Amino acid sequence: MLVIRELLEGSRNFNALRRGVPRMSPALLSTRLQSLARAGVIDRHEDGSRVTYTLTPAGRELRPIVDAIGRWGIRWIPDLGDEDLDPHLLMWDIHRNVDLGEVPPGRTILRFTFRDVVGSGRDWWLVIKSDGVDLCDFDPGGDVAATVDTDLRTMIQLWRGDHRWPQVLRSGQLRLEGPTQVRRAVPRWLKLSSFASVPRPI
Repeated sequence: MLVIRELLEGSRNFNALRRGVPRMSPALLSTRLQSLARAGVIDRHEDGSRVTYTLTPAGRELRPIVDAIGRWGIRWIPDLGDEDLDPHLLMWDIHRNVDLGEVPPGRTILRFTFRDVVGSGRDWWLVIKSDGVDLCDFDPGGDVAATVDTDLRTMIQLWRGDHRWPQVLRSGQLRLEGPTQVRRAVPRWLKLSSFASVPRPI
């Protein structure tokens, strides 16, 4: 189901799929792709050395099921354990949900620093251009328009819709560093999870 979700979200090659399921080993992912192809859920396309994967009509028909599971999880599993906090998966989702229409033309770099993460996964950069967004876990060079400084749990809760931008900014749980105009614009640049608006039980 995780692999199907990634394909529904637009991942097409093995490396992109790997980034969307960071805790799945390459060998297991390869096995899953072979199984889905045999079941008629995905098609495998070869163009020289380039291999891409697409959902078949049977695979695309699973979207309502994947969406329903996502909505159910947001509504009924509100508590996140430490093992659920994954900066790689979070940033992969964030990078493909940037509102390109809100970001100024040209090259814009947005940095994220998760102050409670040690080592790999602490710092990330979104390189935003009119034709798409690149996600980097190393400094790509160039001027940073703004920095999002927070802890990982707060960013995930914001992304999920558990918190709102005004709330985390007022509390100091999240700091936006940069020119005033850019700081005000960043919440418009970063769209939340498609499940952020799912109503929670009272």
